[in-house]
Amino acid sequence: MTLPESRPWRGVLVATALPLRADRSVDYDRYGEHCAWLVENGCDGVVPNGSLGEYQVLTPEERAKVVETAVAAIGGARVMPGVAAYGSAEARRWAEQAGEAGCEAVMLLPPNAYRADERSVLAHYAEVAGAGLPVVAYNNPIDTKVDLEPELLARLHGEGHIHAVKEFSGDVRRAYRIAELTPELDLLIGADDVLLELAVAGAKGWVAGYPNALPRASAELYRAAVSGDLTTALPLYRQLHPLLRWDSKVEFVQAIKLSMDVVGRYGGPVRPPRVPLLPEQEAAVRAATEKAVAAGLA
Repeated sequence: MTLPESRPWRGVLVATALPLRADRSVDYDRYGEHCAWLVENGCDGVVPNGSLGEYQVLTPEERAKVVETAVAAIGGARVMPGVAAYGSAEARRWAEQAGEAGCEAVMLLPPNAYRADERSVLAHYAEVAGAGLPVVAYNNPIDTKVDLEPELLARLHGEGHIHAVKEFSGDVRRAYRIAELTPELDLLIGADDVLLELAVAGAKGWVAGYPNALPRASAELYRAAVSGDLTTALPLYRQLHPLLRWDSKVEFVQAIKLSMDVVGRYGGPVRPPRVPLLPEQEAAVRAATEKAVAAGLA
């Protein structure tokens, strides 16, 4: 597999929230406009059909159209779809669909229907890499119960199955071990509330949640952090952290959609089995978002 010179997973790629109408149908026009707005406001691209995009509760037709809508809005080079599925064959089909739509990379969770062993993980990534697009691994041991530890990532990279990893374990120490074992593997920030720590440790990108609501401030934070400008990054990180930490909570989709509503975008409802935030959760998110708006961060 030839590695694209551009490495399209680098920079700020927003794991897009998906706008649903009151009847829970997908508003594709609004979604395309949202993708374009994110790029216009300093983000480098989007990741449709990630966890934030509620891919698990979309029909196959909806899931395919979400990718096509993003590509039509901002161009395939800026779209890196999530292709997670219970079966490797299905995940490969989603990778093939992404390629047909014009995308240049995909993001893939390990097998998540059960606690897969190392041989199964290797076979899964090999199968999806066979679709021909570069694969960014997504390590989320909290939800998948499969931990892509640095040694396993090194093996996946060494066998040509992955070129980057979205790291969501929350263990920032792993950044240094990954760099030692596999210096060519790009580390992507996978959780908003460890952005500064992973940026300082050498991350090359951020698969991000809160830029859905606050793209300009988030992009400014990321670029200051990766350039080592802590004079700019640290105060901004402290201001945003009351919101960024929601990205690591169970209710992250609802929280980010609420923040979008508060800043004047459209977040809208979620699909079951997700349910609305509790009143105290809603109050906390609303207050933190309003404080960010008052500080000029929206």
